[in-house]
Amino acid sequence: MNIISNTEEYEVTLGEHVRQLRLQKNMDRETLSSQAGISLTAIKNLEGGKGATVKTLLKVLRALGRIDWIQSLAPVASINPLLMVNTKSVRQRASRHRVGTQPTSLASAGKP
Repeated sequence: MNIISNTEEYEVTLGEHVRQLRLQKNMDRETLSSQAGISLTAIKNLEGGKGATVKTLLKVLRALGRIDWIQSLAPVASINPLLMVNTKSVRQRASRHRVGTQPTSLASAGKP
């Protein structure tokens, strides 16, 4: 497994993935550029890891039917961990009083 250490390596790896996806879909670059509405040079730059805009990447992924790649970058959290920290449980019933005693608030209220 290769460890990627800088931005340029990420661009190359991303370009390789896009190229593999295009080939799996049996598309040539010209068809993809036409369907994505971008230039052939933009496809070549993206696949070659020579830089591309986010807009270009989004158009290519949409044309390849893989816009879910972008949506998977920030999935919606179903549980917010911040709400789970230090929350008190909701009281379900009053505390039990012992026979022959009054709650402290009522007992002290009757004394002068």
